[in-house]
Amino acid sequence: MLLSSLRADAAPKTVIFFGDSLTFGYGLEDPSTQSYPALIEQKIKAGGIAAKVINAGISGDTSSGGLSRVDWVLKQNVDIFVLALGANDALRGVDPAVTQSNLNAIIARVRRKSPDAVIILAGMRMPDILGVDFVRAYAKVYPSVAAAQHVTLIPFLLEGVGGRKELNQADGIHPNAAGAAVVANTVWKTLAPILLTPRFGD
Repeated sequence: MLLSSLRADAAPKTVIFFGDSLTFGYGLEDPSTQSYPALIEQKIKAGGIAAKVINAGISGDTSSGGLSRVDWVLKQNVDIFVLALGANDALRGVDPAVTQSNLNAIIARVRRKSPDAVIILAGMRMPDILGVDFVRAYAKVYPSVAAAQHVTLIPFLLEGVGGRKELNQADGIHPNAAGAAVVANTVWKTLAPILLTPRFGD
């Protein structure tokens, strides 16, 4: 049974996942099939939805790196833009204010290129080992950007995965295949209703 909005015979929409190693699928045996964007593409196909997924994740990328390359990514059409950057900023001790500024700037560029695109911001959280004050300041970045930019927020991309040894690779940072499946489900809960809105059924 096809989902009601993006019918298989409709003009295909483009969903871009713009992120770092978590999006790319670092360490997975086959990122092209096991990364969370790849798993979401499988859900899209299974639902008969006329949409394609582009995984624009680059391992090691920061919000500054994302800002420097987003214009190149936006040379292609985008209907839904999932922004999942900032984790490496925190791990490198980048001032949360800088991360916030970069995320705002990326969103502004997406809107300038594709005013009608729906933007989803995937939030991150860091362990207190990085310093309580820093972690608290960092935690405020994503809700603040989402509120200021009026974009949809996924509070924590790694919800149910972060800190769980059985769902992560040996480094304790990157999800394994089972963890990536959990991440895909988390993102899908937000993405699926957007795909089913009337505006995407043209």
